[in-house]
Amino acid sequence: MKNDMHEMDHSKHEPMGHDMKNMNHDHMDMGDSDMMMHGGHMMHMGNLKQKFWVSVVLALPVLFLAPIMGLDRPILNFGHSMITGIIILVFDTALYFYGGAPFLKGAKSELQSKEPAMMTLITLGISVSFFYSIYAFIANNFLRGDHVMDFSFELATLILIMLLGHWIEMNAVMGAGNALEKMAALLPKTAHLVTDSGETQDVKVSELQVDQMVQVRAGESIPADGELTVGETTVNESLVTGESAAVTKKVGDQVIGGATNNNGTITVKVTGTGDSGYLSQVMQMVQSAQQSKSSAEDKADKVAGYLFYAATIVGLIAFFAWLPQGLPMALNRLVTVLVIACPHALGVAIPLVIARSTSIGAQNGLLIRNRQAIEASQKITHVLLDKTGTLTEGKFTVNALVAADGVTDDELLANLAALESNSTHPLAQAIVDYANSKQVQFSPAENSENLPGVGISGEIAGTKYTIVNAKYLDKQEIGYDHSLANEWAEKGNSVSFLINDDHVLGLVAEGDTIKPGAKDLIVGLQNRGITPVMLTGDNPQAASHVAELLGITEFHGGLLPEEKQTKVAEYKSQGHHVIMVGDGVNDAPSLAAADIGVAIGAGTDVAIDSADVVLVKSEPSDILHFLDLAKLTNRKMVQNLWWGAGYNIVAIPLAAGILAFAGIILDPAVGAILMALSTVVVAINAMGLTAKKVKG
Repeated sequence: MKNDMHEMDHSKHEPMGHDMKNMNHDHMDMGDSDMMMHGGHMMHMGNLKQKFWVSVVLALPVLFLAPIMGLDRPILNFGHSMITGIIILVFDTALYFYGGAPFLKGAKSELQSKEPAMMTLITLGISVSFFYSIYAFIANNFLRGDHVMDFSFELATLILIMLLGHWIEMNAVMGAGNALEKMAALLPKTAHLVTDSGETQDVKVSELQVDQMVQVRAGESIPADGELTVGETTVNESLVTGESAAVTKKVGDQVIGGATNNNGTITVKVTGTGDSGYLSQVMQMVQSAQQSKSSAEDKADKVAGYLFYAATIVGLIAFFAWLPQGLPMALNRLVTVLVIACPHALGVAIPLVIARSTSIGAQNGLLIRNRQAIEASQKITHVLLDKTGTLTEGKFTVNALVAADGVTDDELLANLAALESNSTHPLAQAIVDYANSKQVQFSPAENSENLPGVGISGEIAGTKYTIVNAKYLDKQEIGYDHSLANEWAEKGNSVSFLINDDHVLGLVAEGDTIKPGAKDLIVGLQNRGITPVMLTGDNPQAASHVAELLGITEFHGGLLPEEKQTKVAEYKSQGHHVIMVGDGVNDAPSLAAADIGVAIGAGTDVAIDSADVVLVKSEPSDILHFLDLAKLTNRKMVQNLWWGAGYNIVAIPLAAGILAFAGIILDPAVGAILMALSTVVVAINAMGLTAKKVKG
């Protein structure tokens, strides 16, 4: 990647409004205390685990003493004594206001937004059960007349099941990532500021100012964007820009804050700090993309909304229809309709499937961090793939070794390995590993000297050898086979030459290797009617070569991070639904902006925290497994929605007394049994989702 490709017009970006190392991420906290669920209507659930277990304790006396479905417990022989009723009523009240608080707050939010859904339906059920039970207690103990059935048992079970369902769902939903903190961590905490006297003084990175000079030693991260003023080196920008090869930097070149200085000590003139820095702008893009990312509509909420209106309308119709038979009968029908409509099964229909799906995914190397990705997967038309680390290994290998006349391949390889054995550079290590694999004997060169921007030199058996690049040969006017070198360079390889006394002894071409599962991924996507697109920060020649090998017809090379995000936006603006797959910091904004972001597990924490799905085993073909799992999961969710709410199609009209003329009236006890059965069916159906059904 050319050096000038890293330059950015900072004036085009709005500042983030805070220093990178002291940035406040409190607004990103989405733990148990403030998780937003159900399309934004489920706020402030509180600590669901604690609330559930406390509610279990509060419910025990009710479950132990209250009549089940209107039937007394003969074994307890408490009957309808006032003392028993008072005990039940006290715990009913505590359970309603404590365990039911999340649903009451959620219903308030839904009604304020004029979108009644799951929370409103649950609140309707528990409120009717609670207040009617108070009425039943008063009627049975202080008023004369027929015994009035209370719904204390139904109240307790409904609240417990709803809390359990949402607790399961909350654990299945992705917790907020800390991608921004991970990005900020790429910058060191301190910098070596060069004072006017020429000495160095350690200062906080947040205190650096434009035009100051900082010293960066070998192996250290560059603290801020700047211009190299002293020294030559190579820098590792892979975590920041995605460029797999080390980038040579000399005086006058731009360097990026967060990149690693590989060789020697350099001096950098600061050109961008804090908000104006390159890494800060990448962080801003991630933050903006995450905040603007839309969520798929919650199907269960939609169904619950329909049920709310249906139950309310039918219940009121039943009330007025039965009113001539007396107020108690009319109230009984109204309450029966509203209680039967309570979504016991519907409340856990989606959470159980999601919990099952995410569990199966985790067992097979798929971490589904955002359940909306499962629903969104059914609309995907394009999969945008980063090259390095996703389609390729991200590790260099020797692809060609060409010795000059009079030199054997083993001699060339031995001398190359002898020189490179003193270096930790990825290209050097690849040559050493290759020599070892070929069982070529060599000893480390003596008097090794690193030549910044050129290569490395040293003495082998008293003779001086040097590894150089093509630029050095051209500058020194040393003849070599340009066509052969260009042939390998055009395939995306890094080409180096071994020379002795201005004589070229041979060349070595090193490049990245295709991942074993990459070809299967491309073919699998194409067979599913999905278009694979390759995006990379590597040079266009390397991109073209990899695309040809994998059968990819759409690819874009030489992209900066913001350009990758722009490509994602372009495809989406054309009406396409896209998955973005990547593994580096440079991929984080694109992962967050895509309909579904998929991170390669062996990549950076930043990419993982910006993603909806993480491929733990770093196998590209696992994307196909995710698509298959998501397809089955969606099918199960639809089935469960029918099982969870479908019984209401029959139960609500019967509870209202639509067949009363035929002597058929749904008793509240029978309605409660139907609710319980639908919950069991939903649970069994969810467990039917197995790993064996996911294609291997």
